[in-house]
Amino acid sequence: MMELSHSLTLNEEALVQLPESKRPVFVFEWLRFLDKVLIAAQKNDIKGCQKKLVEQLTQRIQECPGPPTRRLVARCLATLFSVGDTFLLFDTVNKCNDILRNKDDSPSFLPTKLAAICCIGAMYEKLGRMMGRSYEETVQILIKCLRSAESQTRIEIMITLEKVCCGMGSAISNMHKEMYKAARHCLTDRVMAVRCAASKCILEMLNHATFLHTTELESLATLCFRAFDGSNYEVRCSVSKLLGGLIAITQQQPKANQSAVAQNKGVKPVSLEEALTVLMSGFLRGGVGFLKNTGEIIKGGSGLNREVRVGVTHAYVVFIQLMGSNWLERNLNTILAHVLDLVANPKAASSHVDAVYARKCINFILRSVLGRMLGEKAQISAVKEMTLIVAKQMTSIDFNPENAKDCNQETLFGQHLLVCALQEMACLIQSLGTTASNLLTSSNLVDAVMAVLIHPCQAARLAAAWCLRCLCVAVPSQNTPVIDRCIENIESMRSSPEAISGYSAALAAVLGGVKLSPLGVPHTKGKIIFNTAEELLRSASQNSRLSLNRTQAGWLLIGAIMALGVPVVRGLLPRMLLLWRNSFPRSNKELESEKARGDAFTWQVTLEGRAGALSAMHSFLMYCSELVTDDIIRRLLTPIEAALAMLINISSVLKNYGQHLKAPAAMVRLRLYETLSLLPPQSFEGSYTHLLRLLVAEFTLSENSANTTTSQLRMACHSDDSVILGSWLQETDHRTIEEQMESSRRGDGDHLQPNSAAGSGALEHDACCLFRLVPQGEKIPGPLPLGVAVIDASVVLFGCVFPRVANKHRLQMLEHFAECMKAAKSCRADAVTLNVFAALLSGLKGLTDNKAGIGQDDVKKTATSLIIGVLTNSSAMLRCAAGECLGRLAQVVSDPRFTAELAQTSFDRLKLARDVASRTGHSLALGCLHRYVGSMGSSQHLNTSISILLALAQDLSSPVVQVWALHALALITESGGPMLRGYVEPSLSLALKLLLNVSQSHVDVHQCIGKVVSALITTVGPELQGNTASVCMTRSSFLCACAIMQDHQEPLVQAEATSCLQQLHLFAPRHVNLSSLVPTLCRTLASNHLLLRKAAVSCLRQLTQREAKEVCEHALTLAGENRDSDSVEESGLPGVLFSMLDTETDSRLIKDIHDTLTS
Repeated sequence: MMELSHSLTLNEEALVQLPESKRPVFVFEWLRFLDKVLIAAQKNDIKGCQKKLVEQLTQRIQECPGPPTRRLVARCLATLFSVGDTFLLFDTVNKCNDILRNKDDSPSFLPTKLAAICCIGAMYEKLGRMMGRSYEETVQILIKCLRSAESQTRIEIMITLEKVCCGMGSAISNMHKEMYKAARHCLTDRVMAVRCAASKCILEMLNHATFLHTTELESLATLCFRAFDGSNYEVRCSVSKLLGGLIAITQQQPKANQSAVAQNKGVKPVSLEEALTVLMSGFLRGGVGFLKNTGEIIKGGSGLNREVRVGVTHAYVVFIQLMGSNWLERNLNTILAHVLDLVANPKAASSHVDAVYARKCINFILRSVLGRMLGEKAQISAVKEMTLIVAKQMTSIDFNPENAKDCNQETLFGQHLLVCALQEMACLIQSLGTTASNLLTSSNLVDAVMAVLIHPCQAARLAAAWCLRCLCVAVPSQNTPVIDRCIENIESMRSSPEAISGYSAALAAVLGGVKLSPLGVPHTKGKIIFNTAEELLRSASQNSRLSLNRTQAGWLLIGAIMALGVPVVRGLLPRMLLLWRNSFPRSNKELESEKARGDAFTWQVTLEGRAGALSAMHSFLMYCSELVTDDIIRRLLTPIEAALAMLINISSVLKNYGQHLKAPAAMVRLRLYETLSLLPPQSFEGSYTHLLRLLVAEFTLSENSANTTTSQLRMACHSDDSVILGSWLQETDHRTIEEQMESSRRGDGDHLQPNSAAGSGALEHDACCLFRLVPQGEKIPGPLPLGVAVIDASVVLFGCVFPRVANKHRLQMLEHFAECMKAAKSCRADAVTLNVFAALLSGLKGLTDNKAGIGQDDVKKTATSLIIGVLTNSSAMLRCAAGECLGRLAQVVSDPRFTAELAQTSFDRLKLARDVASRTGHSLALGCLHRYVGSMGSSQHLNTSISILLALAQDLSSPVVQVWALHALALITESGGPMLRGYVEPSLSLALKLLLNVSQSHVDVHQCIGKVVSALITTVGPELQGNTASVCMTRSSFLCACAIMQDHQEPLVQAEATSCLQQLHLFAPRHVNLSSLVPTLCRTLASNHLLLRKAAVSCLRQLTQREAKEVCEHALTLAGENRDSDSVEESGLPGVLFSMLDTETDSRLIKDIHDTLTS
């Protein structure tokens, strides 16, 4: 039936014969066909039927079309008038204006109104000045509508005003001020999607209205700062494009007609310094006293500060990218000096966390422009320039011993400049590889970086150490000279605490990088450094001023030596075991006598020493596992058990000396947990009682007054749940700076971020990361603050130990968890619950991995009631964790009756519940049960589950409920297998209905529909190649759904469309049109959005395995039609992929590019 929609005019007879539910899809298919045909049509082809077509299209406006349909109607009308006659044009515009004048505010009339606004916009954009003077009336009607409009209308009006501006250009200069006034107001709208639309509208106006970047420059910039306040990710991206574009336009050579206007008004050009000062004011003014209002005073100032600062950070990058690579090379010194000065400003670093966040912003700017925009030669210049900045900063420091103790404010803030410069230098040197050897001959790079190793602040010293590691990895011939210089300086500057700390950090960092260079270092180096470390530990007690630094440095070096691997460590092991044994009290008696003597300082050094010993042990277990025999484990357990005994017994010492010992004691616990996690859990079974007491106290915060939360929960949850948690942000190029926004997100509308220290990782939190492996996808290690790291480590260790704990203790712990959660109030309750569920998930995963059972019925019941209680929590993150736990619990219990009971509980709640928390939590519970138990374990409930979720997915009053229900539906579809085949049609029909009707501003709903469609395609599978009527209908519906998602303005949804088309190509390659898909994918390769680039390359990888030649030919057709595709024209698709390898950092994406090129 659908092929009857492929006609120039709408086949109304066929439409009438269809059931009501199929008609919107039929109309949409006709519009898609018409859209393609009209573009290629000649005037004569449509002369005979133009009147009929205009009539049919205007008729569609009256029939309440959904967003994709109204956009196609608008596009077809505009194309029709541009290709055919314009005799009905003004009549059509008047009809649309009449609809807008209609005072009907009912929801049923809204789609018609939106369609009329959309059509006006499309006609002005396509036909421009052919629209004559009608613009005045249209603009006034639109602005008048804006005053009483609801959010969807406000969005559509902003989009249309943008299009009017684009089509009419300077011809409507008399209306620009009025339009700007309307858009200004919408730029700070409470609805985020309206802010996005308004920013795009003003961005378009920048090209035509000179007053915006002359007389209005500062007020528009301030307005952008206000738009960042309370913003979400999409708003920050949109408004930063406006702000960056505004600043760029002041620096670009004015066009001939504009320069005359500017001269007439006597407006003086804006210098680069002035332009940068505008951005700087936003970056620094985000602090206290800026935009103060009651709402902000209640929620505290730092959240606002960060939103504005992150937004301005995006704008800096947009500005420099718009100016281009040549401009950046010419102005490199100015840009570097300005950007690095930002972070040295006291306003940028009012606290340690703020300083870390500000540094992330600066490094993001530097990475985005130096790493992505410059060639090798310019990158070498950038490193030289930053070397000079670092050297200049170091000469300004006063090393006079009298002032060293409280180093002046300038030095304190200057450290952040050094950290940013050194980290960017490290990244550039790393990417330059052996080319970086050119830097060593002509600049004093090594001297400048080594000079920072005696800086008074630890952060600067560690950054310099990391920079040296990157240099030695890039140019391995530097390993030995750098190691020798560091050893020499530790000897010659024995009396300087900074020198001991700095040079040992550099040595540790370089040793950590040795495994990355093919030649390594001579074996004797390990032995020499070990002697140095031993000497530092031995001499630590000789001078109290140096004892702390020597202790830390000694153990840091020993830990780093372990990273050299078995050949070096084997000969040193006997000395190591002796050192470990002597670091801890040998008996309880010795421990008691320790407690009786010693002051706060002695205890601090002792605890630091013991933390160091444990960290070296952890390093040994990590890098030298071949040497870890049963005998060695037995010998290691003596000091480990002594450490555990000490931690249990020193509470009186900690009480006596208060805050002073809090951090060192936490560091000992962290190192203990890390070390135990690498040992076989059965080897320390005898210590479980004491250990579990410590672990449980850790994550239930019983000894901790701060509401610290783990960062492990998001990782413990399934990666597919990112859509309901908003953690798809992890898949963006902006992750490094957007992470800092997560702690200030709000509840359900956005997504609660579990980790209280999100995005605040920094080297100074854990110097051992200098020699450890860098986590995948990271350029620079960013260990989280100690408070979070300890809880993280306790959660991981709990997962290792829980499967081996006796039934009685499991029950006690679960009951204790329930009590702790009940006893805590408000925010603290959330923090405790979050930590408990991360631990519980870790424990359940451990049970699955060890193929162990949950234990007796009482444990099962307690766990079930604990989990079900949290399924309806107000926090999205906790509901998600509870759903995940329920699925894991069912998997561990592995009893169909138990699974059926859990499912029935959720069915009963969903039938009665009306609140969002219950409906979302129990929807996810059903999805997770299917995910972990599979459809065989829950087949009897498949029908009920799908029926309930299909009903919830249609709840248009609550997009949040729709998202969770659709997500659960996708999980069930993925796990359902062949049994789900009977549910494909109703699910697909719902997906299409929602795609055609849900507002495009509900991006997460569309994203979830994409996941459902993808899962449905997999369910139907190879059947899609068939030619029966039902299969043709299903395939046509899938293609239609993909087309709607491809046409969505949001990258997230476009990425889902690409992966659905990739799935379709897998099962029915003949039915996927490569001539339109490949050019779309090639355009996407230049996208600013990582998710889109990943989806495009993944799809190309699959296509090229089957049809490499055709794909390359289709890619070249893009070159002819698109001015931005010079790169495709010059070097073809392989050339574009090769150039991506210069800038991409995502490991999965790089692998897919490699596979595509070699396929």
